[in-house]
Amino acid sequence: MRRMDKLRAMQVFAAIAEAGSLTAAARVLQSSLPAVVRSLAGYEAALGVRLFNRTTRRISLTDEGRAHLERCRAVLAAVDEAEAALGSEAAEPAGHLTITAPVLFGQMHVAPSITRFAAAHPKLRCSVVLLDRVVNLLEEGIDVGIRIGKLEDSSLVARPLGQTRRVVVAQPAYLRRHGVPRHPRELQQANCVRVTGGSPAWGGFQENGRALRVPVSGNLEFNHVLPAVEACADGAGFGMFFSYQVAPLLASKRLKIVLESFEQPARPIHIVYPHARLLPARTRAFIAWALQDITAFRA
Repeated sequence: MRRMDKLRAMQVFAAIAEAGSLTAAARVLQSSLPAVVRSLAGYEAALGVRLFNRTTRRISLTDEGRAHLERCRAVLAAVDEAEAALGSEAAEPAGHLTITAPVLFGQMHVAPSITRFAAAHPKLRCSVVLLDRVVNLLEEGIDVGIRIGKLEDSSLVARPLGQTRRVVVAQPAYLRRHGVPRHPRELQQANCVRVTGGSPAWGGFQENGRALRVPVSGNLEFNHVLPAVEACADGAGFGMFFSYQVAPLLASKRLKIVLESFEQPARPIHIVYPHARLLPARTRAFIAWALQDITAFRA
Protein backbone atom coordinates (compact mmCIF):
# COMPACT_ATOMS: atom_id res chain seq x y z
CA MET A 1 0.00 0.00 0.00
CA ARG A 2 1.42 3.38 -1.05
CA ARG A 3 1.98 6.13 1.54
CA MET A 4 -0.84 8.30 0.21
CA ASP A 5 -3.18 5.31 0.25
CA LYS A 6 -2.10 4.54 3.82
CA LEU A 7 -2.83 8.11 4.89
CA ARG A 8 -6.31 7.92 3.39
CA ALA A 9 -6.83 4.52 5.02
CA MET A 10 -5.84 6.02 8.38
CA GLN A 11 -8.42 8.75 7.88
CA VAL A 12 -11.09 6.17 7.08
CA PHE A 13 -10.10 4.00 10.06
CA ALA A 14 -10.22 6.98 12.47
CA ALA A 15 -13.58 8.12 11.06
CA ILE A 16 -15.09 4.66 11.59
CA ALA A 17 -13.81 4.57 15.16
CA GLU A 18 -15.17 8.04 15.91
CA ALA A 19 -18.52 7.58 14.13
CA GLY A 20 -19.16 4.08 15.48
CA SER A 21 -20.24 2.49 12.21
CA LEU A 22 -19.19 2.11 8.59
CA THR A 23 -22.32 3.87 7.35
CA ALA A 24 -21.87 6.86 9.65
CA ALA A 25 -18.19 7.11 8.67
CA ALA A 26 -19.15 7.15 4.99
CA ARG A 27 -21.47 10.10 5.68
CA VAL A 28 -18.79 11.98 7.61
CA LEU A 29 -16.22 11.36 4.89
CA GLN A 30 -18.74 12.11 2.13
CA SER A 31 -17.79 8.79 0.57
CA SER A 32 -19.67 5.66 -0.47
CA LEU A 33 -20.13 2.75 1.91
CA PRO A 34 -18.39 0.27 -0.46
CA ALA A 35 -15.37 2.59 -0.68
CA VAL A 36 -15.12 2.75 3.10
CA VAL A 37 -15.42 -1.05 3.38
CA ARG A 38 -12.70 -1.56 0.74
CA SER A 39 -10.38 0.94 2.41
CA LEU A 40 -10.72 -0.72 5.81
CA ALA A 41 -10.25 -4.22 4.40
CA GLY A 42 -7.15 -3.14 2.45
CA TYR A 43 -5.69 -1.40 5.48
CA GLU A 44 -6.21 -4.40 7.74
CA ALA A 45 -4.62 -6.63 5.10
CA ALA A 46 -1.62 -4.31 4.79
CA LEU A 47 -1.16 -4.23 8.57
CA GLY A 48 -1.78 -7.94 8.96
CA VAL A 49 -4.10 -7.33 11.90
CA ARG A 50 -7.85 -6.96 12.50
CA LEU A 51 -8.74 -3.46 13.72
CA PHE A 52 -12.44 -4.02 14.38
CA ASN A 53 -14.66 -6.82 15.60
CA ARG A 54 -17.66 -6.86 13.26
CA THR A 55 -21.07 -8.48 13.60
CA THR A 56 -24.30 -7.88 11.66
CA ARG A 57 -25.41 -5.37 14.30
CA ARG A 58 -22.34 -3.58 15.63
CA ILE A 59 -18.68 -2.79 15.14
CA SER A 60 -16.11 -2.32 17.92
CA LEU A 61 -12.37 -1.77 18.13
CA THR A 62 -10.09 -4.69 18.88
CA ASP A 63 -7.32 -4.20 21.43
CA GLU A 64 -4.91 -3.70 18.51
CA GLY A 65 -7.35 -1.24 16.95
CA ARG A 66 -7.57 0.85 20.11
CA ALA A 67 -3.79 1.08 20.37
CA HIS A 68 -3.44 1.90 16.67
CA LEU A 69 -6.15 4.59 16.79
CA GLU A 70 -4.10 6.83 19.07
CA ARG A 71 -1.09 6.53 16.76
CA CYS A 72 -3.26 7.32 13.73
CA ARG A 73 -4.68 10.39 15.45
CA ALA A 74 -1.18 11.66 16.15
CA VAL A 75 -0.14 11.13 12.51
CA LEU A 76 -3.29 12.80 11.14
CA ALA A 77 -2.90 15.73 13.51
CA ALA A 78 0.69 16.22 12.38
CA VAL A 79 -0.38 16.18 8.73
CA ASP A 80 -3.17 18.68 9.46
CA GLU A 81 -0.78 21.04 11.21
CA ALA A 82 1.82 20.74 8.46
CA GLU A 83 -0.74 21.54 5.76
CA ALA A 84 -2.19 24.42 7.76
CA ALA A 85 1.26 25.92 8.29
CA LEU A 86 1.90 25.95 4.53
CA GLY A 87 -1.60 26.70 3.28
CA SER A 88 -3.66 29.86 3.30
CA GLU A 89 -5.89 28.45 6.06
CA ALA A 90 -3.10 29.14 8.54
CA ALA A 91 -3.53 32.86 7.90
CA GLU A 92 -7.21 32.81 7.02
CA PRO A 93 -9.54 29.91 8.00
CA ALA A 94 -11.49 28.63 5.01
CA GLY A 95 -13.98 25.94 4.11
CA HIS A 96 -17.35 24.92 5.55
CA LEU A 97 -18.13 25.00 9.27
CA THR A 98 -21.38 23.70 10.80
CA ILE A 99 -22.44 24.61 14.33
CA THR A 100 -25.48 23.46 16.32
CA ALA A 101 -27.07 24.89 19.46
CA PRO A 102 -30.40 24.89 21.35
CA VAL A 103 -32.93 27.08 19.55
CA LEU A 104 -33.38 30.06 21.87
CA PHE A 105 -29.82 30.07 23.20
CA GLY A 106 -28.66 29.87 19.60
CA GLN A 107 -30.85 32.76 18.55
CA MET A 108 -29.80 34.97 21.45
CA HIS A 109 -26.08 34.21 21.74
CA VAL A 110 -24.64 31.73 19.24
CA ALA A 111 -26.02 33.10 15.97
CA PRO A 112 -24.84 36.69 16.65
CA SER A 113 -21.38 35.35 17.59
CA ILE A 114 -21.17 33.25 14.41
CA THR A 115 -22.25 36.24 12.35
CA ARG A 116 -19.36 38.24 13.79
CA PHE A 117 -17.00 35.29 13.24
CA ALA A 118 -18.04 34.95 9.59
CA ALA A 119 -17.55 38.68 9.04
CA ALA A 120 -14.03 38.38 10.44
CA HIS A 121 -13.26 35.34 8.21
CA PRO A 122 -14.86 35.92 4.78
CA LYS A 123 -13.33 32.76 3.27
CA LEU A 124 -15.43 30.62 5.60
CA ARG A 125 -18.95 29.36 4.89
CA CYS A 126 -20.87 28.83 8.13
CA SER A 127 -24.06 26.81 8.62
CA VAL A 128 -26.03 27.17 11.85
CA VAL A 129 -28.41 24.39 12.93
CA LEU A 130 -30.64 25.29 15.90
CA LEU A 131 -32.37 22.25 17.45
CA ASP A 132 -33.79 21.49 20.89
CA ARG A 133 -32.43 17.95 20.94
CA VAL A 134 -29.05 16.33 21.49
CA VAL A 135 -27.36 16.09 18.10
CA ASN A 136 -24.89 13.32 17.23
CA LEU A 137 -22.14 15.49 15.78
CA LEU A 138 -20.31 12.73 13.92
CA GLU A 139 -23.36 11.05 12.44
CA GLU A 140 -24.93 14.33 11.33
CA GLY A 141 -21.76 15.90 9.99
CA ILE A 142 -21.63 18.80 12.47
CA ASP A 143 -18.33 20.31 13.58
CA VAL A 144 -19.20 22.04 16.86
CA GLY A 145 -22.12 21.90 19.28
CA ILE A 146 -23.30 24.01 22.21
CA ARG A 147 -24.96 22.03 24.99
CA ILE A 148 -26.72 23.05 28.20
CA GLY A 149 -26.76 20.69 31.17
CA LYS A 150 -25.06 17.43 32.03
CA LEU A 151 -23.00 15.90 29.24
CA GLU A 152 -23.63 12.25 28.40
CA ASP A 153 -21.35 11.68 25.39
CA SER A 154 -17.83 11.04 26.70
CA SER A 155 -16.41 10.61 23.18
CA LEU A 156 -16.51 14.39 22.67
CA VAL A 157 -14.15 17.07 23.92
CA ALA A 158 -16.01 19.61 26.09
CA ARG A 159 -14.90 23.13 27.00
CA PRO A 160 -16.92 25.17 29.53
CA LEU A 161 -18.56 28.31 28.15
CA GLY A 162 -20.42 29.31 31.28
CA GLN A 163 -23.53 28.35 33.19
CA THR A 164 -27.21 29.19 33.48
CA ARG A 165 -29.80 28.94 36.27
CA ARG A 166 -33.47 28.09 36.42
CA VAL A 167 -35.12 31.23 37.80
CA VAL A 168 -38.65 32.32 38.71
CA VAL A 169 -39.50 35.81 37.54
CA ALA A 170 -42.39 38.27 37.53
CA GLN A 171 -43.02 41.90 36.63
CA PRO A 172 -42.14 44.27 39.53
CA ALA A 173 -45.58 45.90 39.35
CA TYR A 174 -47.21 42.45 39.50
CA LEU A 175 -45.20 41.67 42.63
CA ARG A 176 -46.33 44.94 44.24
CA ARG A 177 -49.98 44.02 43.57
CA HIS A 178 -49.84 40.34 44.52
CA GLY A 179 -46.90 40.13 46.90
CA VAL A 180 -43.49 38.45 46.70
CA PRO A 181 -43.65 34.69 47.40
CA ARG A 182 -41.50 33.51 50.28
CA HIS A 183 -41.66 29.80 49.48
CA PRO A 184 -42.13 27.91 46.17
CA ARG A 185 -45.36 26.30 47.48
CA GLU A 186 -47.01 29.74 47.36
CA LEU A 187 -46.89 29.47 43.56
CA GLN A 188 -49.63 26.83 43.76
CA GLN A 189 -52.13 29.62 44.41
CA ALA A 190 -50.55 32.03 41.91
CA ASN A 191 -51.09 32.57 38.18
CA CYS A 192 -48.14 30.91 36.43
CA VAL A 193 -47.32 31.29 32.75
CA ARG A 194 -46.32 27.92 31.31
CA VAL A 195 -44.66 26.57 28.16
CA THR A 196 -46.29 23.70 26.28
CA GLY A 197 -44.55 20.37 26.75
CA GLY A 198 -43.26 21.21 30.18
CA SER A 199 -44.26 19.39 33.34
CA PRO A 200 -47.36 20.62 35.24
CA ALA A 201 -45.00 20.90 38.20
CA TRP A 202 -42.02 23.23 38.30
CA GLY A 203 -39.02 21.24 39.46
CA GLY A 204 -36.20 23.77 39.51
CA PHE A 205 -36.21 24.14 43.30
CA GLN A 206 -34.36 22.69 46.26
CA GLU A 207 -34.85 22.93 50.01
CA ASN A 208 -32.35 21.75 52.61
CA GLY A 209 -30.37 20.07 49.86
CA ARG A 210 -33.34 18.09 48.49
CA ALA A 211 -35.11 18.63 45.17
CA LEU A 212 -38.54 20.22 45.43
CA ARG A 213 -41.34 20.11 42.84
CA VAL A 214 -44.34 22.43 42.96
CA PRO A 215 -47.55 21.90 40.90
CA VAL A 216 -48.49 25.13 39.12
CA SER A 217 -51.37 26.35 36.97
CA GLY A 218 -52.41 29.49 35.16
CA ASN A 219 -54.52 30.94 32.38
CA LEU A 220 -51.71 31.30 29.82
CA GLU A 221 -49.68 28.64 28.02
CA PHE A 222 -47.38 29.08 25.01
CA ASN A 223 -45.56 26.64 22.74
CA HIS A 224 -42.50 28.90 22.59
CA VAL A 225 -40.46 30.47 25.37
CA LEU A 226 -40.18 34.07 24.11
CA PRO A 227 -43.92 34.91 24.17
CA ALA A 228 -44.13 33.36 27.64
CA VAL A 229 -41.28 35.60 28.79
CA GLU A 230 -42.97 38.66 27.28
CA ALA A 231 -46.28 37.76 28.94
CA CYS A 232 -44.55 37.71 32.33
CA ALA A 233 -42.89 41.04 31.57
CA ASP A 234 -46.35 42.43 30.75
CA GLY A 235 -47.66 41.39 34.16
CA ALA A 236 -49.43 38.10 33.35
CA GLY A 237 -47.96 36.18 36.29
CA PHE A 238 -44.93 34.17 37.33
CA GLY A 239 -42.70 32.28 34.93
CA MET A 240 -39.79 29.85 35.27
CA PHE A 241 -37.04 30.20 32.66
CA PHE A 242 -33.31 29.82 32.16
CA SER A 243 -31.51 32.94 33.33
CA TYR A 244 -30.08 33.65 29.86
CA GLN A 245 -33.63 33.70 28.43
CA VAL A 246 -34.68 36.59 30.66
CA ALA A 247 -31.35 38.40 31.06
CA PRO A 248 -32.28 41.41 28.84
CA LEU A 249 -35.56 41.95 30.71
CA LEU A 250 -33.84 41.62 34.08
CA ALA A 251 -31.31 44.23 33.00
CA SER A 252 -34.08 46.61 31.90
CA LYS A 253 -35.96 45.92 35.17
CA ARG A 254 -39.08 44.68 33.35
CA LEU A 255 -38.67 41.40 35.28
CA LYS A 256 -37.43 40.55 38.75
CA ILE A 257 -36.16 37.22 40.12
CA VAL A 258 -37.91 35.75 43.17
CA LEU A 259 -37.25 32.67 45.34
CA GLU A 260 -33.50 32.80 44.67
CA SER A 261 -32.67 30.95 47.89
CA PHE A 262 -34.57 27.89 46.59
CA GLU A 263 -32.82 27.64 43.22
CA GLN A 264 -30.99 24.46 42.25
CA PRO A 265 -27.29 24.69 41.28
CA ALA A 266 -26.58 26.32 37.94
CA ARG A 267 -26.40 24.11 34.85
CA PRO A 268 -23.15 24.13 32.85
CA ILE A 269 -22.94 25.26 29.24
CA HIS A 270 -20.26 23.61 27.09
CA ILE A 271 -18.91 23.85 23.59
CA VAL A 272 -18.36 20.28 22.37
CA TYR A 273 -16.51 18.86 19.39
CA PRO A 274 -14.87 15.62 18.21
CA HIS A 275 -11.42 14.57 19.36
CA ALA A 276 -9.13 17.63 19.35
CA ARG A 277 -6.38 15.98 17.31
CA LEU A 278 -8.66 15.68 14.28
CA LEU A 279 -9.81 19.31 14.20
CA PRO A 280 -9.25 21.42 11.08
CA ALA A 281 -7.95 24.94 11.57
CA ARG A 282 -11.37 26.54 10.92
CA THR A 283 -12.91 24.55 13.78
CA ARG A 284 -10.08 25.43 16.14
CA ALA A 285 -10.49 29.08 15.16
CA PHE A 286 -14.20 29.11 15.94
CA ILE A 287 -13.74 27.35 19.29
CA ALA A 288 -11.16 29.94 20.32
CA TRP A 289 -13.50 32.70 19.11
CA ALA A 290 -16.55 31.35 20.96
CA LEU A 291 -14.68 30.96 24.23
CA GLN A 292 -13.90 34.69 24.11
CA ASP A 293 -17.00 36.05 22.35
CA ILE A 294 -20.02 34.24 23.80
CA THR A 295 -20.05 35.96 27.18
CA ALA A 296 -23.47 37.60 27.62
CA PHE A 297 -24.92 34.80 29.78
CA ARG A 298 -21.99 34.20 32.14
CA ALA A 299 -23.03 36.55 34.92
